[in-house]
Amino acid sequence: MLKVVVLVSGGGTNLQAIIDGMAAGRITNARIEAVISNNRGVKSLERAAAAGIPGFCVSPKDYETREAFHEALLSKVEEFAPDLIVLAGFLVRIPEAMVHRYANRIVNIHPSLIPSFCGVGYYGLKVHERVLERGVKVTGATVHFVNEGMDEGPIIAQKAVYVEDGDTPEILQRRVMEQAEWILLPAAIDDIANGRIEVQDGRVVRKDGGKE
Repeated sequence: MLKVVVLVSGGGTNLQAIIDGMAAGRITNARIEAVISNNRGVKSLERAAAAGIPGFCVSPKDYETREAFHEALLSKVEEFAPDLIVLAGFLVRIPEAMVHRYANRIVNIHPSLIPSFCGVGYYGLKVHERVLERGVKVTGATVHFVNEGMDEGPIIAQKAVYVEDGDTPEILQRRVMEQAEWILLPAAIDDIANGRIEVQDGRVVRKDGGKE
């Protein structure tokens, strides 16, 4: 059974997609051990409580330095000895010590087709604002392993979403979540939990030899 810790910052719609995926059997051989937020009073923690999952807040506001916060976050994660850490809308950069400790065991969902509209400054609604400003016709979402770079880790899966006339950033954000994020992230966790994928030479491959 894959032990999962989910890190969140806000509403937790991707967390809910994972919870629902496990309840419906779309994610097998995996269990969420804890949900950790960097913000208090967010919907994510309510979703965790409703599902009977332990929820915690480790906020940088409670620590004098960023280093102290990083140590506290890593310490809280390690209490649950996770096999996989899932960043489900976690808007804090992961400390390097955690990346090294859990190499190829941290996954993130990003609301664009990496390498487009990613990296420093591209998060949340800002991604969709830039997509519309640039006038691209196809956007989407990417689930990837986390490395030391920003949105630079091995790509697990991507799904395209068409931009439509009249889209606002909010409308496009919702469509990308519904048509891509909530599908990709549970599927990736299920693949990892059932040993279907691995990282070879910096790329994700399926165990049957086919590249993702």
